[in-house]
Amino acid sequence: MADIEPVAIVELGVDDALAGLALSTEARWNQNEADWRFFLTNGIVFGVRDGPHLVATAALLPYSAGNAWISMVLVTERWRRRGIATRLVDACLDAARQRGLTTWLDATPAGASVYGPLGFTPTLQLRRLRLEHPSHEASTALATSDIDTFSARDRRAMGFERNALLAEFGARTGSRILSQGNATALVRDGRTARHIGPLFADSATDALALVGAIGRTERSPLLIDAIASQEPFIAGLTGAGWNIERPFQRMRFGRATTQSEELPFAVAGPEFG
Repeated sequence: MADIEPVAIVELGVDDALAGLALSTEARWNQNEADWRFFLTNGIVFGVRDGPHLVATAALLPYSAGNAWISMVLVTERWRRRGIATRLVDACLDAARQRGLTTWLDATPAGASVYGPLGFTPTLQLRRLRLEHPSHEASTALATSDIDTFSARDRRAMGFERNALLAEFGARTGSRILSQGNATALVRDGRTARHIGPLFADSATDALALVGAIGRTERSPLLIDAIASQEPFIAGLTGAGWNIERPFQRMRFGRATTQSEELPFAVAGPEFG
């Protein structure tokens, strides 16, 4: 790794949402302005500036029961390989230590090789899949679910509650919490694609049926971040035309604080957990 360059790390505010969005757009990530505003309002976001220009970020998003998520670790291309990302992650870890938080993140393979030496422990793996052309059928109808019921199931899967995140997702224009049988999922807008997740079901068959039904109600490209160990679900998605884009490795820094009761089929996204 390159020597770490001395830089000034600052805490960002909600007025930095568009500058953050420019960084994630450069990286071809799917976050939109609403995602950035949520991080800047509900989390602690650190950044590095070159004069007035934001050139790097990292976010710490506290949840409940002593847990937090690290994400949005971004460095514009001209400033990479100077150790800035490591400095920003260290700032997030310091903020978490001060608050007594166990931190989690979902890393790309390149990121996992950096976070391991920092003390992060691998847990589960994810696979991001994309469906470029959903088979929209105007006649398809799905039941809707209420946010309280959905949040309760998310709490069983995560081991801690994320009510503020899910309520904010559910209140956005275009968001839907959809159900079919015992399967339920949240669908929301992203910058380039609609995102399905979290997704909960009692079986892969039920999860695939719900995703297929959702696809018949959508016109835009779709993304889903599936749990890698849910192999029949992923096989069913690829058989239905979904393509695997990339893997993610979930990692934890610190001791586990809670125990999950249910393994989801898909998560809210690597930036949110």
